[in-house]
Amino acid sequence: MGFLGRTRELKLLEEAWDSAGSAFIPVYGRRRAGKSRLIVRFAQGKPAIYHVGKQAPAGLQLREFMSLAAAALGEPLLAQIVPESWSQALTLVDERWKGPGKLLLALDEFQWTAESSPELPSILQELWDRRWQASGRIMLILCGSYLGFMEREVLGKKSPLFGRRTAQLLLRPFEFREAAAFHPKWSRPDQAQVHFVCGGLPAYLECFQPTRSFEQNLASVFFHDAGALAREPEFLLREELRDVANYHAIFHAMAAQGETTNGGIAAAAGIGDRALHYYLTTLMELGYVRRRHPLHGRPPTARETRYAVADPLLRFWFRFVYPHLSRIPLLGPERSVRELVRPGWDAYCGECFERMCREALPRIYEAESVGAPYEVGEFWSKEAQIDVVGLREDGWTDLGECKWGTVRSASALRAELQRKVPLFPNARAATVQLRYFTRDVVKTTGTEGGPPECWHTLASLYGDRG
Repeated sequence: MGFLGRTRELKLLEEAWDSAGSAFIPVYGRRRAGKSRLIVRFAQGKPAIYHVGKQAPAGLQLREFMSLAAAALGEPLLAQIVPESWSQALTLVDERWKGPGKLLLALDEFQWTAESSPELPSILQELWDRRWQASGRIMLILCGSYLGFMEREVLGKKSPLFGRRTAQLLLRPFEFREAAAFHPKWSRPDQAQVHFVCGGLPAYLECFQPTRSFEQNLASVFFHDAGALAREPEFLLREELRDVANYHAIFHAMAAQGETTNGGIAAAAGIGDRALHYYLTTLMELGYVRRRHPLHGRPPTARETRYAVADPLLRFWFRFVYPHLSRIPLLGPERSVRELVRPGWDAYCGECFERMCREALPRIYEAESVGAPYEVGEFWSKEAQIDVVGLREDGWTDLGECKWGTVRSASALRAELQRKVPLFPNARAATVQLRYFTRDVVKTTGTEGGPPECWHTLASLYGDRG
């Protein structure tokens, strides 16, 4: 499949390339988001040294870098040089680059290069300050998948590189509309179901073949021995983490057993509270877990904190695959989907649809010309669960109900949400507007004397007409 999307990101990089001065742009985001493909696409037709860091000794990485530099600069003798340090290697490249224009220097998986050479950020800072910034001859891209590392060691105030970037790119997974472009002939519900499993990660979306049904793809991709994603979560976690067994236990507690609190996860995973804090912090830095709080207009308390698996693939795999690894070979791919996935699939889609609707609310506000600042989230208490909350600073608050399954009675859905309105702590006395999010079109009549309301379908969330 050809390169899809990332128009805004490519434009930013091209503008930096065409500018008169040198450029330093950190590119970061979780694994499989397409960072490397973006950089490689951008580098096409440009003089570029593209180096991928790895968990290897510094000397090996330096030799590889010099070999790449020799090819990029057309100077074979550079490959024979064995530099003593990154300072020497990078200075040699700078001296040998005669132009015209800029040289692209892209250090991918920067966290691994810096792990074997902790002095590298300081070396880059010195070269930027003394040579590159004023020369207008270098475009430096540092790319990494470990969000915590990039935010701390490249972007953070304590980093030697702090304040020197000319731009930055946090590469997020595709939103639903962009991800749907991978399967343009599928229905919106089928596109949504793939999104619920793969999120917006190109490497995963490409595994779903458009000539097969959604369930056929699930069977071949996840439940076949040779399936492209059958063991992907295991590989993914081993790439980033040590002590993988405990992380597996945490994901199982959250995705399969539904635990969301610190105490509940600790008990289900068999891990002490103090150790769990370390594990959860690591997973949040990687973007695999997120911290949740009810949105009610006041600072959240520690007792209100909940945790959720943020990554759709990990959420699906630990919900439907990991607990049944012993049964799947006996059942086979198709029967595994029928017996292990189908019974809980609608409930799973309902949870994912709620997240999708919260992600779509800013787009709705844009279409409605809402110019005031706002926050989007959810609300829960002992008395009520409200799927979508939009706190706006223009005197309005949106409360939303999401239904993935067929809605047979609009009035019953309306009554369900209206019952929850008094249970929401509307401390600002804002005007409440009700929003209903449904998979399919629902026939409605009036507001029946209640608060103002809006109805949205899966299709209308992303601008479909008709």
